[in-house]
Amino acid sequence: VLHSLHYFYTASSGLTTFPEFVAVGMVDGVQMVHYDSNSKRVVAKQDWMERYAKEDGDYLEGQTGKFQGSQQTFKVNIRTLKQRFNQTGGAHMCQLMYGCEWDDEDDTTDGYDQYGYDGEDFISLDLKTLTWVAPVQEACTTKRRWDEDRARNQYLKNYHTNECVDWLKKYLSYGKSTLQRTERPRVSLLQRTPSSPVVCHATGFYPDRVVVFWRRDGQELHEQVDPGEVLPNHDGTFQVSVDLNLKAVPQEDWGRYECVVQLKGIEDISKTLDKTNRGDNHILAFILTGVAVVAAVAVVVGVFLYRKRNVY
Repeated sequence: VLHSLHYFYTASSGLTTFPEFVAVGMVDGVQMVHYDSNSKRVVAKQDWMERYAKEDGDYLEGQTGKFQGSQQTFKVNIRTLKQRFNQTGGAHMCQLMYGCEWDDEDDTTDGYDQYGYDGEDFISLDLKTLTWVAPVQEACTTKRRWDEDRARNQYLKNYHTNECVDWLKKYLSYGKSTLQRTERPRVSLLQRTPSSPVVCHATGFYPDRVVVFWRRDGQELHEQVDPGEVLPNHDGTFQVSVDLNLKAVPQEDWGRYECVVQLKGIEDISKTLDKTNRGDNHILAFILTGVAVVAAVAVVVGVFLYRKRNVY
């Protein structure tokens, strides 16, 4: 199983309804800590994180100090980037995503360190070459300066491949009952109107690594299919929908189609499309369930003090 520890920062200017700085930490897609410039403190978002914070009495205070430092750094970053892009007023946003992944089966790891500005990639670290990739001209000055700082780049490599993975394993241990559980999805075939696509909707599953696809006569379909994104539910589980366009398919052939949902640790779930089941609540019902999307515009905290000096 591939596990992940993600941190996101979002710094903004010109947005009166959004905090100037937000930091969020996530383990396997589950938010564990949150910080913003309004509260100016780190909050544990899971019971198991609260337990860890009690055992390590300096954890929340230490993280709060680091995030406050990152908040000031990103305030400078936005000011610098506005100058680089010849901007004066308006709403602008600077983001950072960094973290690591660990496969508990083969023990392989990976890491990433990516910055964005106003919704576009700005600069990212190539861990193999320990150089920075600048997709836009305005990032070239930053790239040259950061490429020259070899000691810092070596530090980042060690963080992403070792220190971050150690933190990930620690969090997985504390949150084992929550993070390493398996919850079986509930699967329904839905249709908004007789001419709409048929939707295979799986919800209530955990973890988020589910595979959903349509088959015809036992063969997986790639055409006529529109897969959706996996989205979080309010209770910590996930949901996903995959549409099937049946406009050119006679109803008598609908029984040749089935939706298959696969989640590690449980048997495959298969739902066959059958026009005779039109009255069944599970088949061709109207889509009435609202999507509880956790708006993680955010982008998160610095777990290490070095990042506080990381200005553009």
